[in-house]
Amino acid sequence: MCRNIRILFNFEPPATESEIRAAAEQYVRKISGFAKPSAANREAFERAVEEMAGASSKLLDSLVTSAPPRNRQDEAARAHARAVRRFGRGTELDGADIAL
Repeated sequence: MCRNIRILFNFEPPATESEIRAAAEQYVRKISGFAKPSAANREAFERAVEEMAGASSKLLDSLVTSAPPRNRQDEAARAHARAVRRFGRGTELDGADIAL
């Protein structure tokens, strides 16, 4: 599974269409091997992204759970803590720590 594809189910507020599309794009990138498709493949790539986003939306809408919804900030903090444990010091961008 792609590490960049995040869990989108059971969050409050629910996943947005842009989050679902971004996950679909990551999936299509992974299976096609293209980070950015050529002009000849762009239409097929975009069509696949749209179809995956649609299928993902249908899936998320049809899933049920009795678990309480996840909190996005709590999940981001856990991911950051895992990254610090894995890579050491916190993530930096232009010399400044990223606040989650």
